[in-house]
Amino acid sequence: MRTHTREPQTLGGAGTLDRMARILAARNIDPAAVAALVDEPEPFSPLDALLAAMPPRYQGAVADHPQVLDWARDVARQAVAPSIGARRQVTTGPSLLMAGVVGAGKTHQAYGAVRHLVQTGVGVRWRATTAADLYADLRPRPGVDSERELAAVSRCPLLIIDDLGAAKASEWVEEVTYRLINRRYNHMLPTLITTNLAIKDLRAYLGDRVTSRLAQMTTRVEFEPVDRRRHRPAA
Repeated sequence: MRTHTREPQTLGGAGTLDRMARILAARNIDPAAVAALVDEPEPFSPLDALLAAMPPRYQGAVADHPQVLDWARDVARQAVAPSIGARRQVTTGPSLLMAGVVGAGKTHQAYGAVRHLVQTGVGVRWRATTAADLYADLRPRPGVDSERELAAVSRCPLLIIDDLGAAKASEWVEEVTYRLINRRYNHMLPTLITTNLAIKDLRAYLGDRVTSRLAQMTTRVEFEPVDRRRHRPAA
């Protein structure tokens, strides 16, 4: 049986344009107005795209911690343009470990740091997850390629890992955390990590291999032991 394939049709021939013009005229539609809608798409800024991907609670987050701002500036300085005239993109850079009690403002600062990068004109492909959600996504189960998911998280140019140490410790958790951190350590990918554990307690939870790499790849910031969610000033 012979089959025939049709070549893609382009919308640009004189006959096609004439027919479109007649249809629009019959419906009292101004062709110029239609062309304006097609040729000038609604503007969508990088900041708009960033906010659309953020949880609503943190869309207004602003980084104001001096060490967090220093980290953002360092990452921005190392951003590279993939071609002449292209926007600079985050590719490599330092990492930051923020430790403090629940409600100290660590997550707020992490999202604010990403916002700061975008507002300085740097392109950022990023991802945010809690440690507990990360382990749930990576746990082997039927129908899910957990190795592929681990590879995707490992090579994301900028990663936020929130609440490291909140999930129940196990040999599997330690192994997965090591594989993730080791890959990001080797490729010098910027990682923002928050934890409620004191820095001195991370070794008991994560093991020597993970904490050794974190010590080398991160600047460590200890937040004041104040739960800001409970001590917000009155409006």
